[in-house]
Amino acid sequence: MKRVLITGITGQDGSYLAEFLLKKGGYEIHGLVRRVALEDPEHRLWRIKHLLDKISLHAGSLESYASVFNVIERVKPDECYHLAAQSFVSYSFDDEFSTIDTNINGTLHVLSAIRKKAPKCKFYFAASSEMFGKVREIPQNENTPFHPRSPYGISKVAGFDLTRNYREAYGLFSCNGILFNHESPRRGFEFVTRKITRTVAKIKLGLEKELKLGNLEAKRDWGYAGDYVEAMWLMLQQEKCDDYVIATNETHSVEEFVELAFNCVDLDWKDYVTIDKKFYRPAEVNQLIGDYSKAKKILGWRPKVSFKELIKMMVDSDLKEIRS
Repeated sequence: MKRVLITGITGQDGSYLAEFLLKKGGYEIHGLVRRVALEDPEHRLWRIKHLLDKISLHAGSLESYASVFNVIERVKPDECYHLAAQSFVSYSFDDEFSTIDTNINGTLHVLSAIRKKAPKCKFYFAASSEMFGKVREIPQNENTPFHPRSPYGISKVAGFDLTRNYREAYGLFSCNGILFNHESPRRGFEFVTRKITRTVAKIKLGLEKELKLGNLEAKRDWGYAGDYVEAMWLMLQQEKCDDYVIATNETHSVEEFVELAFNCVDLDWKDYVTIDKKFYRPAEVNQLIGDYSKAKKILGWRPKVSFKELIKMMVDSDLKEIRS
């Protein structure tokens, strides 16, 4: 059986990826988690609690090279999916130091440990559409120049370059997945999409009266996280490692997302939404839309869940959870 190490296995993508690989079969799943998560499983392991008897978790910290080194030496993975990061863009403005430290040094620690203890391991880095930032062209593809507009985006550009450098300098099989926004019922509550669907559900059930948001005109390319983890896996099954944009090639505004979410519960969004300037970013990324034609051609990948289906899935899930 192949051994897989997933950093960030407790997050949205990590949980879907673990499920996907278990369904595929032939994989022994290992996850790198903070020790505090093992001490508080009810709150910190909720996305993977149904998988705990099928996977192995290892306590470690991306900030500690020795910690990462020991886990990789113990597991000796055949594939490593590096998904762990401080991934909330707005928070990266509030604490840019920890974002840069965790996201850049953490990636370097994993790459270095793999090179020394598991050099035949195939490595996947979770890059981001936020790297494009102030976009130079629409849509964005693998050759579009980066112009990040947040500490998070900057940290992801550094991770991207580290991954490519380990490929070119040391011959490591290392791929970058430039994933555009991908959501699901497992999205964290701090992200605007989940904030919207959760609040819509609460308003429908009479538990809230208002939804406060920032820039409704910001446009994103939103897909379903469950679709995107398949693309991650496909990248590591190729004979040649490369970098790929994973997206839907559609763009929608935050306002469109809000309107569709309220439509799911037969309410008019204009009756409940107010604008609060504190939710605006210091430097906004206005329009992201990805061209996934390379992934379609080489990986045979394409998104399956539509924008409307994704929003309905999230609203329905939040309604069900709150009612229960």
